[in-house]
Amino acid sequence: MAPKDSKDILQMDLYGLLGIKENASPKEIKKAYRRKALECHPDKNPDNPSAVELFHELSRALEVLTDAAARAAYDKVQRAKRLAAERTKNLDEKRKKVKLDLESKESNAWSSREEQEAAAKRLQEEIERLREEGSRQLEEEQKLIREQIRRQKEQSGQGLSTSTHQVTPKLKVKWKSKKDDESNGGYSKQQLMVIFQKYGEVMNLLISAKKKGSAIVEFASPKSADLAARNELGLAQNPISVSWLEGRPPGFSSSSRPPSGPTSSTAQQPVERDFESVVMMRMRQAAERQRLIDEIRREEEEAGEL
Repeated sequence: MAPKDSKDILQMDLYGLLGIKENASPKEIKKAYRRKALECHPDKNPDNPSAVELFHELSRALEVLTDAAARAAYDKVQRAKRLAAERTKNLDEKRKKVKLDLESKESNAWSSREEQEAAAKRLQEEIERLREEGSRQLEEEQKLIREQIRRQKEQSGQGLSTSTHQVTPKLKVKWKSKKDDESNGGYSKQQLMVIFQKYGEVMNLLISAKKKGSAIVEFASPKSADLAARNELGLAQNPISVSWLEGRPPGFSSSSRPPSGPTSSTAQQPVERDFESVVMMRMRQAAERQRLIDEIRREEEEAGEL
């Protein structure tokens, strides 16, 4: 994944990203998203990769904060982090130094191992559910934004047509699906639209009628297509492989990640910094940190008894 886009949600301040308070209503959340997303929409910023990445992060924020269960899980994780930070301030200097030294190797300050595991697991489950189901709120908001951009272009005389000599960016998408599988491996046209519209306007999406587990996605913006090619993994139970088909501008890499699915240890590398692997890594780090803190506490108690 790209460094900025690979921020896991545990690290992101979703409320700060949208510029709203933590008690913001769903109406306020959507209004803030619409305002910011319209400014950095890929169609309005074709030559600004930062704007494309920000648009994707805003989409992730809307997905989580407009879903009651996912928002509750996210808020619980953030509260646990704040409580851990407050407890850190109250530690004596020796224990505080040990805790800070350990936490310098990771970016989250958790309260206890039990709270960390419960909160992270819950948030992981909600994010996975959103990935599989698709966010209805996100789909509706992005549809409104695309329509508003279309009207703006028509009013300015730019129109929506593409020059006859210009090839629109297209991606090839593959996944596992048996010939007799009516669900086509769990991917319908609607499901794929929800998945890829997170990255920008999808002009067309065709699922192959002859070959199972294959589709072509046409984007309005090369930046959006590139972001999707580098980041999208699909459903956890049936990952997808995304690659350029045509319309890739000079200088764009054909792919910044290997196909999803089982790979050798040498091929996994930074791509595995998706949400699930990051959560599990931090679980192990927090457990080790807690073990060392407990060990120091026991040593101090034994020294006091002497």
